[in-house]
Amino acid sequence: MTATRTPPPAEARATATAQRRYNRQAALFDLSEAAVEPLFGRWRRRLWGNIPAGSRVLEIGVGTGKNMRCYPPSVSVVAVDFSPRMLSRAIRRARKGRVHVQLAMMDAQALALADASFDVVVATFVFCSVPDPVLGLQEVRRVLRPDGRILLLEHVRSRLPVLGRLMDWLNPISVRLQGYNINRDTVGNVAEAGLAVRRADNLLLDIFKLIDGAPAAGRGAG
Repeated sequence: MTATRTPPPAEARATATAQRRYNRQAALFDLSEAAVEPLFGRWRRRLWGNIPAGSRVLEIGVGTGKNMRCYPPSVSVVAVDFSPRMLSRAIRRARKGRVHVQLAMMDAQALALADASFDVVVATFVFCSVPDPVLGLQEVRRVLRPDGRILLLEHVRSRLPVLGRLMDWLNPISVRLQGYNINRDTVGNVAEAGLAVRRADNLLLDIFKLIDGAPAAGRGAG
């Protein structure tokens, strides 16, 4: 299990700020994304359709539980979030839908979970807002079994020069208003964390991606 870790002050402040922001957004979060959810929902189903039967799955950043309707009945899911108010909505959604899932409050950057304990780790639109995404992805690598798999649905900085620069310019506004970084290189962050990127499929332009990765050969869980 992960060792007790005292985060640096700047990281602790960033995490606390993000937690407060998502607590404020929780009540209206689903409504705020209602217009795009038909599209996002299709991508969610595509992601969850890649998970083999019998897998033990960790969902990081469960939020209000939007992915629950996509959970395959043949898998065991542990779902975590660092926002108490988001998690309370996920708990209600699970009860209402009679979804079998173990829910817990947990920070992606410090998962209180055993090493090599999951077959698959899933996150949808999460690592755009984790204060230290590489640290969070290193935690993913730690809890994945050596033959495990990470599946991410993310938006990233476009490699198209004009669009990429526009995203850089808009990013401070996005972070201030919503908490989302729109110019992160999540594919690069996955590799930096010691995970091998097997595929990074473009879903819309080169911004929205389905990333499929695994622990890199020769990299331990530490």
